Amino acid sequence: MLRILFDIYKVFIIEVQRIFHDGGVILIFFVATLLYPLIFGAIYKNELVRNLPVAVVDLSRSDDSRRFIKKLDATPELNVQYECGSIAEAAKLMQQRVINGIFYFPNDYTGRLNRGETARVGLFCDMSSFLYYRSVYTGASAVLVDEMHDIQLKRYALAGMTGENAEMMVTPLPYNDVKLYSSAGGFTSFLVPALLVLVLHQTLFLGIGIMGGTARDERLTVELIPERLRGRHIMRVGIGRCLAYLGIYVPLSGIVLILIPHWFELPQVGKIGDLVLFLLPFLLSTIFFSLTVANFVSHRDSGIVCSIFFSVVLLFLSGMVWPQCNMPDFWRYFSYLFPYTPASQGFVSISSMGSALKEVDFEYSLLWIQTGVYLLAYCLTTQINNKKLSQPLYNKA
Repeated sequence: MLRILFDIYKVFIIEVQRIFHDGGVILIFFVATLLYPLIFGAIYKNELVRNLPVAVVDLSRSDDSRRFIKKLDATPELNVQYECGSIAEAAKLMQQRVINGIFYFPNDYTGRLNRGETARVGLFCDMSSFLYYRSVYTGASAVLVDEMHDIQLKRYALAGMTGENAEMMVTPLPYNDVKLYSSAGGFTSFLVPALLVLVLHQTLFLGIGIMGGTARDERLTVELIPERLRGRHIMRVGIGRCLAYLGIYVPLSGIVLILIPHWFELPQVGKIGDLVLFLLPFLLSTIFFSLTVANFVSHRDSGIVCSIFFSVVLLFLSGMVWPQCNMPDFWRYFSYLFPYTPASQGFVSISSMGSALKEVDFEYSLLWIQTGVYLLAYCLTTQINNKKLSQPLYNKA
């Protein structure tokens, strides 16, 4: 038993020395891992896009259209900055990126309302960004609902129905709009928690990949372990190397996933204990996954290319941007090859939605399965590589 612990400790020390002798890896592990979450939080701190400049084309020029326009300007999402005489004039402003939306009131707007017919308001949204479209449409919808309420009350009043009876006809079922898990309904609470997990996953993957590529560039044995252990006790080597990365990323994970969300006031309603227990298999599976892939990295720069390629792919496959229920079965099952998929889903469920550990048992179990599978894969690929590359890194055990 003591020999096993000594072997693990020996590999642990060697790996830590390699990490802190590589400036690029230090930059990725400590600077990028902490800097990226701060940048993401600062960029999206305002949660919502507000006071978007819009233009109105009011051909009706009536009290009804002016009241509608005043309500638009009063919404937090919109700011009516231009009143144009024609659609062509307003379209030119949108093409110049001066405004993000156009509201068009035809000349028969009030006439249709007075005749009890359906009046139409044209809405043109800037679709160059989903956030522009969302804010313009949200502000317009709020005003439209309020105007429909007032118009129906007036029509019932003309029919002789007023007071509580008219209100019950207009709103037979009162409701409250409650946004679960993100009270502001903003972009930050929606996406940043998943990005924080992605930062941990990708910096670990990138750093380990660079170290594996460096060994190949320098024509060294892929395993990078004392010669006495090579080929016989690969499991001890994997555990020793894993502990080196785990010792670095446990405190980093605490900062990235607990302190930074607290600083930027992101939703945190889950128990810290459940979150810590969930993060353990995530880090273990990511480390062994990265070590396995690193055995195939032939150059130092190859790890960087792989990390850049997979970053956006992983974000979409995780289901945080596009729901997995709408994905083809192949891509949904393919996403479970990567620790990031169950990790992001589980972390968001615990931290933002208040789920207990037993309520994310599928993701939790999958991470432990990935840990075991990638540990075995690492041992197997290491054995194969050691047979191909016999030059040792260390002459003494």
